[in-house]
Parts: sequence; C-alpha cells; structure tokens
Amino acid sequence: MDFINKIIIKGAREHNLKNIDLEIPRDSLIVITGLSGSGKSSLAFDTIYAEGQRRYIESLSAYARQFLDLLEKPDVDLIEGLSPSISIEQKSTTGNPRSTVGTVTEIYDYLRLLYARVGKPYCYNCGREVEKQSSDQIIDSIQSNFLNRKIQIFAPVVRGRKGHYRELFDEMLRDGFLKVRVDNEIKELKSGFQVDRYKVHNIEILIDRFKVADKSRFRISESVEVGLNYGNGNIYVIDEDSNEEKIYSRNLACHHCNISYSEMAPNSFSFNSPYGSCPDCEGLGEKKELDINLIIPDWSKSINDGALEPLGKPRNIWFFNQLEGVAEKFGFDYDTPLKKLNEEQLDVLLNGSKEKIPFKYKFGGGKSVTYMHKFAGLLNYVKHYFDNTSSNKIRDWAESFMNTITCSTCGGGRLKQESLSVKIGDKNISEVTKLSIERCNEFFQNLKLNEREEIIAAQIIKEIKERLSFLLNVGLEYLSLDRSARTLSGGESQRIRLATQIGSQLAGVLYVLDEPSIGLHQSDNIKLIESLKNLRDLGNTVIVVEHDRETIESSDYLIDLGPRAGIKGGEVCLAGVYDKFLKSQNGYSSITLDYLKNKKRIEIPEKRRAGNGNFIEIIGAKGHNLKDIHLKIPLSTFSCVTGVSGSGKSSLINETLVKILMRKFYHSKVVALPYNEVKGLDGVDKVIEIDQSPIGRTPRSNPATYTGLFTFIRDLYTQLPESKVRGYKAGRFSFNVKGGRCEDCQGDGLKKIEMNFLPDVYVLCETCRGKRYNRETLEILYKTKSIADVLDMSVAEAMEFFEDHPRIKRKVKALCDVGLGYIRLGQQATTLSGGEAQRVKLATELSKVSTGKTLYILDEPTTGLHFEDVNILLKVLQKLVDKGNTVIIVEHNLDVIKVADYIVDLGEGGGEHGGKIIAEGTPEQIAENKKSITGKYLKKELQRKKV
Repeated sequence: MDFINKIIIKGAREHNLKNIDLEIPRDSLIVITGLSGSGKSSLAFDTIYAEGQRRYIESLSAYARQFLDLLEKPDVDLIEGLSPSISIEQKSTTGNPRSTVGTVTEIYDYLRLLYARVGKPYCYNCGREVEKQSSDQIIDSIQSNFLNRKIQIFAPVVRGRKGHYRELFDEMLRDGFLKVRVDNEIKELKSGFQVDRYKVHNIEILIDRFKVADKSRFRISESVEVGLNYGNGNIYVIDEDSNEEKIYSRNLACHHCNISYSEMAPNSFSFNSPYGSCPDCEGLGEKKELDINLIIPDWSKSINDGALEPLGKPRNIWFFNQLEGVAEKFGFDYDTPLKKLNEEQLDVLLNGSKEKIPFKYKFGGGKSVTYMHKFAGLLNYVKHYFDNTSSNKIRDWAESFMNTITCSTCGGGRLKQESLSVKIGDKNISEVTKLSIERCNEFFQNLKLNEREEIIAAQIIKEIKERLSFLLNVGLEYLSLDRSARTLSGGESQRIRLATQIGSQLAGVLYVLDEPSIGLHQSDNIKLIESLKNLRDLGNTVIVVEHDRETIESSDYLIDLGPRAGIKGGEVCLAGVYDKFLKSQNGYSSITLDYLKNKKRIEIPEKRRAGNGNFIEIIGAKGHNLKDIHLKIPLSTFSCVTGVSGSGKSSLINETLVKILMRKFYHSKVVALPYNEVKGLDGVDKVIEIDQSPIGRTPRSNPATYTGLFTFIRDLYTQLPESKVRGYKAGRFSFNVKGGRCEDCQGDGLKKIEMNFLPDVYVLCETCRGKRYNRETLEILYKTKSIADVLDMSVAEAMEFFEDHPRIKRKVKALCDVGLGYIRLGQQATTLSGGEAQRVKLATELSKVSTGKTLYILDEPTTGLHFEDVNILLKVLQKLVDKGNTVIIVEHNLDVIKVADYIVDLGEGGGEHGGKIIAEGTPEQIAENKKSITGKYLKKELQRKKV
C-alpha cells in the first residue's frame, strides 16, 4: 500500500523524459528544478497533473464530460497514488477588460451582496439620505413627532408637470375630497376646477386635518393608508403652527429632487449588467476619446509642415478649402506655427466655428464657387469618420488618434449614479475597490455597523476579510480590487489563483504550480513560501516547478532533472531531501547542486562600467503611483531597475520610458504615462523592447519563422539544382501556402479528430506522416536532408549543418548564444515557455547588426531560467554592452542585479507606499544603503563565498 503515502511513477516518457521512475512523498512541498528544457514541465504538468486531472474527469458521467476539455493520456506505464489535481500556471488570468482583481478573487461578488443588503442610499443630486418606511413605521413616527400638534396630511399626485388637470380634480371631487394644495396654496375643489395648463405645477390632495392625541392612532392609520394609496407611496405631513413639513415614503425616493430609486439588488452593483453599469461607458470605466497630442504631435510645426497629423500637408480637399476661409477670417495662415495661435484661433481650428464662414472651392475645370458654411473643426472631422464609417481601415485610421480616458459620467466607477450613491462607512463600492488590498483590509477591520446591519452582514464580511488576508499572505497588498486583470503579470495572476485555492480550504488535492516566485521581490518571497506551506499543511501535495534558491531550500523533497536540456535532458539527477544532498558530494551530474553549493556561480565583474558620459533622463514621471521622480540612467552600461513588487518599476520603464522611445523612433501611437521632460534621446538611435509575450499564437509559428531564419533556409533550397530544374520558388517550401505543402493536413502535419465525450485526438497525417510537405517537395535534398528534416533539427544540430552559410549560421548561433540549443527549429510556438519566447526574441535582435547606440529594454528576462541559463544570458547581454550599447533590465533576480553596472532601486514599498527612487548607484553602493530593501538582500549575495 505504498501509494497511500507516495505517488509512484514508472516509465514516464512524455516529450524528452527518458523512461524515468520516481517515488514522490504525498502531503509534502516538492520542488522540481533543472535547466530550461530539461523536462520539468513534461513531468509536472504533462504527466502528473494531466493524469490526475484525466482520472478525476473520467469519474464523471459521459454527459458532464462532453462540456469539459479532457486531457490526453500521458506516455507513462504506471502512476499510483494520485489525487484530483489542480494546476496553477503562469498564464495571464484573462484578456477581458471587464475582469478585475475583485471579480477574479470573487471579493467583488461579496461586496455587491453587502452593498445591496446593508448599504445606505443617498440622493446623487443633493446628497440627502434616501429612506423608505413601512406603514407602521410612518404611523409611529407621526404619533411621536407630532403629538398634541395640529397637522395636515397631503398626498402628492402631480410633481413638476404642466397641464390644467381638470379631469384629475373632478375625480378627486367624486372620491369625496374637498381641498387640494396647488403650488403651496390650498384651494377649494369644485366642479370644473382647473389650473393654468402652461405652468409647471405641484398638486397634493388634502387627506385629513386634525390634532394628534394619544388616542389618534386609528385615525392616523386610516389617513396614512389613504394618502399612501393616492400619493403613490408618499405623503407630506405639515405642522399647522410651525409650518414644519416632513415627507414619508414607502418607496426609495428623494422628495427634495423628485427622484425615485429602484430597490437595490446585487446586480445593481454589477458593471457587467445593464441594471448596474454606467450607460455612457457600458461598465468599462473608460472610453476612447480623441487625444490632442496624437492629432498634433509637434506644436512647433505649421499646417504647411504637416502639423495636422490626420491630414498631412495641405492639398485640394474639402477640409483644407474650408480651413483656408477659417484662416483668413481669424487672422492666421498655413505658415504660422500652431504654438503661436491664440486661444480663439486654436478653438476654431479644433472644435469648429459657431457662425457660417465664406470659403472658395475650385472645381476640376478651374471654376471657383464661394460657399457659406459652418466649419466643423479637426476633432469633429476625425470623430465623424470613427462614428460613421463602415470601413475597418478608416476606423483604424481614426482610432489611431484616440486614447483611452476615464469616463466622465461615472468617474471611472463603472456603475450608474444611483449605485455609486449607496454607501457603507462613508464609501461607495467604487471607492472601496480603489483601495489597495492593505487599505481595504483596514477598512473592513475598522468598519462599524449597527446591530441590525451586523446580523445581516456578519457572514459576508467574514468571507471578504478571509479572501483579503489570503491576498496579503502572498505579497499582493499593493494591488487594488479595481485593477484590470489583463494588466497583471504572470506571477501576480498566479499568486491570485494561489490565494483563491488557499481560501477554498480543500484537503487531499494535488496542486501543481509553475514558478510562482516570478515578479516577486526577495522580501515577499518568504510570504509566498509560507502560503505554499499552509497549502501543504491543509493536507495537500504541492508540486512546484521552480528555480528560486529560497524555494528550493524550503522544499521537503527536491527533484532535479537534467543533466542538460532537450534530448540531453529528461533524466533524474537528484530525488530526495534537500539537506541530504547539501551535505553529500555531487556524484549526480547535477548542475543545480553545483550552484546551490556555490561550486559554480555567476561571477561578479571586477570593474563596473561608468558609461560613455551621456545619460537618458525622465524628469517628473508621475504615472500611476510614481511620485514625480527623476530617472537618470548612464548610456553604454548594463543597468538594472529593481524594487519590491508594486513599487512602480513597470510604470516607470514599460509604461513611460518605452512608450516615449517608441513614439520618438518608430512614430508609434502609444501614449506614455505623464511626465514633464525627457533628455538624452540623441545618445540612442534604436530601441528594442523584449518582453515575455508569445512569439506566436498558432502551431504554425515557430522559432525558425519568427527569427527570419526560415526565409534563408527556403532561399537555399530554391537555389539547389533540382529546384531550378523543376522551377520551384520559395513558396514551394512554405507549409502555409498551397503548392508544396501537404494538402491533406494543410501543412499542419497533424489532423484533429473530434470525439464525443472524449478529448479531441490529434493523429499524424497519414499522407505526409507529420512532414507537412507533399512528396515532390520532400524529394529536394540538401546534404541528404529534406526541408522537413531541417525543421526537425535542434538548434545545436543546425549550427553544425549550416556551417558554410554565414546568413543562416548567424541566426542559428544567436539562438545558441542565448541557451536555446536544445529547441527544434520547427517547434510549435505554443509549446515554448515565457522565458523561451523571450530568448527567441532576444536572439532575433542579436542576429541583427548592432549600431553601438542601441538601447535594449528587457522585462524580467530570467523568467523560467535556471542558474546556468542565467549565466549564459548574462554573458550575451554583457557582450552587447561591450560594443557600446545600453541594456536596461527590470529584474528581481539577485544574480542579475549583482553583475549590473548601475542600479535604480524603487520603493520604499508597493502601491501607494512606492513610486520613489530610494537608491541609485553601483551594487556595492546599493548594498550599503540602509533605506533599500533590495540592498539588504544584495549585501548577502555579494558576500556569498565560493566553495
């Protein structure tokens, strides 16, 4: 019965796994590590998780299974001791703009329920509290508030409307009423009575008039019921002596503003429902509007210089004919720089004229006609095309001059005015979601409710507090609940799902996580590790694919795969307790163990570069949480931007610096976050941003096509004698177009067979046997290899095979230099990890000729990289800097930070506590800075001794 305490795996052969056998202890924290491409994901996700998930789903009915994506059976002889498995991967949570941190964690669902049940509605117009009362409450209130006083009870029947209302008065008379109050004046009712039909009137029926005494309850009750029936749930009570007037209502309504409110329900606070969403932005909280800085990017230019970006230089079109008349009337010409136009001239140019303006139009024959016409203005001209065109091309043209801004109707709150006027503890639901997780937790800890509200809200608030505490425990205190899910990094979205799973309190489950430490500062790592241990202590088995040193050291059981990557990997180098291996000799061929024992290490450079004397500077950066900071980075250096999670690194580099550079060098339409000034761009002639987005979203995309390598390979095959005889062109060797590809599978190499109640099965195409090409194309051979054989080669094999072809060799060598020698040239892009995709992009840029003034910006390039892979990557990046280029990296990895020439450390904390530059200088200077949290950990790393 070993499988009660262990997961037993025998003969695992998925992908590059070499028929491995393993016994993994259950209810433990297991870390699987190894070089990139060594088989970690193949073991953790494609074997253990896939089989656990498959078995659980197979236990469901055939009817239920048809709605689920079933996984294929992994290539393994035996797995015993599996629990139902849950995968928490790196992939982004969602691309939906309506999805937020609050909706993903389900906290927002509880908030909606809380506000619907105990929220206090206020009038959005005057701010008074809106209340409703039962008939008994109204009667009790009148009896206590007006005791021993003469009162009049009125029922409002008309509020703020025109009409003579003769029929209404006649009906009142028939019902037995004798007096009405018209516009605060009491009138006797008589047959044919009417009021001025063209004036706005307020009309109330006098229901009763009496003195309130202890024995008046029955009379009050009768009068109130009659009044509420005639007044549509509302009555006015007036003290005859003091003229004090009090309004009572069975409905939610503001009687001062004559606005009625519907009953609050949870969907009244949903921005995904028409019952709650703002009608202007439809619940998005933002909308596209024309951006004046995109329409006129350079105010120093004149109209003749092409200052009006949507139209270019003047020519004989309708708009410019009108503009000539406008310029003549308002006293400017086409040579006037736009910055010299006065306020009136600029307003008419952009927004149009109120009066008609004469302008001349010349027909083709030279005949001139003068028209009188209102000028619409440049903004209305572009907006007209955006709103009315049926052409996607023209709509895209107009949209390129628009930017996303906060909705003015809801102020970014996403909801209707009525919903935003409901408050708990002086905050509406939007204000609560704008708080950081940390502040939101404080708000609910300190929230005071009355006894009735406490009974209703107790369970809801308990659930909210629990979920907030889980998010705090995984180091996400700086996020806000209204943060869009698509702006989260892979690590952040993974930790949110981890917090959700901890909150579910499941036991006996197998969790498989993919590098949860991504994007996490060392100071937050301890929180994450504690969360993983909490998940384990609930009675779960936690398997983590990870490279982080602290996570490895905290594991109960360590599995190291290797010894190398690709076909040279897939074997078990280590499997056991971490402490045991640390004390033993490395007789396991484990590169990981060499790094953990410091026998191998990433060396600190002997000398830090000072740069070429030039700097790139951003002055007054203040987007998101940035506190008006001044960034200064020396050119021709290896620079690192660090800081705790949420300190503003991405806001400063990706959202501000990168977008400034993209507009400057490539005329991109992206808009940077607010800043005052940028300097030093003359020291750069090219900028290359390398992020972790996929290199392709279809199986047809692969490293060979992305890097441009495949173009050269196809050109080589067209030059072969046999190709020339047959007249084959480059298209013949493409699997994306007709001609040379296998038409049976259309160049995919696989065919999908749809199965009812079972997962879709992919089988090799019977015609081409997975080669993708037809027989005639495969007959063209170079060094005995067909084009399909070349795509099946590893990068390392291709390096040797194309030794004599400099153009091909340069691109293949770039892939080798970034540590991707193990991937196949034709490997599907969808099977590459985020780190591998980023290195393919880096290799693509490295294979191009460098100018020596190129700025490379990388966002956490060590994602998914082993110590050895990081070492290889750093050598490549250092070579780039040695040639005079500048490299800026946003990074938490201490191995990268310690080799940098210059560091900018942001902090002091995350979210509202961040956004300031805490320290800048060399790693040694940062390590000695008492304010820097990064410096504390960097100091230990710099002092780490080599064995």
